[in-house]
Amino acid sequence: MKSLSDLKIKIFADGADKAGILELNAKPYVKGMTTNPSLMKKSGVKDYEAFAKEVLQTVTTKPISFEVFADDFAEMRRQAGKIKTWGKNVYVKIPVTNSKGESSLPLIRDLGQEGVKLNITAILTLKQVEGVAGALNPAVPSVVSVFAGRIADTGVDPMPIMRACGPLLTQQPNAELLWASTREVLNIFQAEETGCKIITVPHDIIAKAVKMTGMDLTELSLDTVRGFLKDTTEAGFKI
Repeated sequence: MKSLSDLKIKIFADGADKAGILELNAKPYVKGMTTNPSLMKKSGVKDYEAFAKEVLQTVTTKPISFEVFADDFAEMRRQAGKIKTWGKNVYVKIPVTNSKGESSLPLIRDLGQEGVKLNITAILTLKQVEGVAGALNPAVPSVVSVFAGRIADTGVDPMPIMRACGPLLTQQPNAELLWASTREVLNIFQAEETGCKIITVPHDIIAKAVKMTGMDLTELSLDTVRGFLKDTTEAGFKI
């Protein structure tokens, strides 16, 4: 089995745990960072801008995405204009629609023409990828985040869909296809196989990947049995 160092795909750490972000920023196998308002809420972040600016004091070169959190396109535009000023390595995350299902493509087109580096998020269909491909500015770096993990959650194999995304982006030389909502270590290898340029990986799955990728399965079996023995001994179980 391959090791992480053999992979061409870029691993981006996905989370809003400040200590975890700063620790992973120092790892050479982590090529960038992503976060979102839901992750920030889960981590107890109270001040969005203050949190972002604290992180950006350390994350100064690797790309990092911060998402707008408005539902109104005018307010999304205002927030995007502010977020883009936070650093040259900052990408502004824009959801492909708002909560009413209204398309963000006009906003994406306008921001791209203004030179804003964008990460288009919450994409789940090829039709959405096609629309985004037509709205992005080919001259500006961008990320197209397809939620492969959520596709899999519905019982649908995401790999054929992810393979089909690449050809839709051929007219966007600066757009990178991203496998989002990673659920397990295997997804990293699946994402590379389907031609994705980036995969966002939660901090805990990165730790598991570093520990277990390439591990001998016989040794892993023994390690598993030892874990059972340790836990039952500590629990003091008797029959």
